[in-house]
Amino acid sequence: MKKLSILLTLFASPAMAATGPFFSLQNTNFVVLIAFLCFIGLLVYMKVPAKILGMLDARAATIKAELDEARALREEAKSILATYERRQKEVQEQADRIVAQAKDEAMSAAAQAKEDLKASIARRLASATEQIASAEAGAIRQVREQAISVAITAAGEVLSKQMTADAASASIDDAIAQVEARLH
Repeated sequence: MKKLSILLTLFASPAMAATGPFFSLQNTNFVVLIAFLCFIGLLVYMKVPAKILGMLDARAATIKAELDEARALREEAKSILATYERRQKEVQEQADRIVAQAKDEAMSAAAQAKEDLKASIARRLASATEQIASAEAGAIRQVREQAISVAITAAGEVLSKQMTADAASASIDDAIAQVEARLH
């Protein structure tokens, strides 16, 4: 059934519908050819191909201008990208320098703090040493004063036990004589 329908479709084509000689107005193929040639002639007479070519040339020029503009924009975008990449490198280098400088400053500040701490410790040690020396001197002075006081008290007691009134008068007279001798 399929084969039969395909065969009938081929026999029903317009080429099979043409009857008679080719160069007669009864032949549909000839009429169609003449109409087609008249149409083409009318198109040429109306200068449609030239107008179409002009439109195509104008469109080609427009496309070429757009391509040139796109190339220029692409080059401009490349240069802007290169500029931004260069700036990014510069900013990164500057950030690295700032970080390195901050590290150096932190290290020098730490070293300075160590030196200041050492100096502070040395000052405190010197102050403590001076306080210890002062305390020792004060203790020695206090011991001496206490010893002198005890010696004076002991000497006074010994002298008071050994002294009689005549010996005390003689001792006072001797002391006055020694003072006079030393003062003159």
